[in-house]
Amino acid sequence: MTDAPVWLAAGAHGGSEITLHVQPGASKSELAGLHGDALKLRISARPVEGAANAAVLEFLAAWLNLPKRDLKLLRGDKSRRKTVWAPIPPEQVPSGQ
Repeated sequence: MTDAPVWLAAGAHGGSEITLHVQPGASKSELAGLHGDALKLRISARPVEGAANAAVLEFLAAWLNLPKRDLKLLRGDKSRRKTVWAPIPPEQVPSGQ
């Protein structure tokens, strides 16, 4: 993959690792460009009892056209900065812009 976005890396088992900066409690869930070296994701869910993490995985599953159960939160369970693994190669991940 040439000129891969800074927020996207090849992951284990032929998948992709997506680095996110999550803004919970937004008015609507949407991609919002870059935040440093991460893809910024606004999520309407609040960070209460895992609701924001579940909403992040739901949003990414819809964006990547994958079942939510196929995505894995690798890092950032209690942080705004999260890394999610998806079972598709980096070249199949949309640009995010």
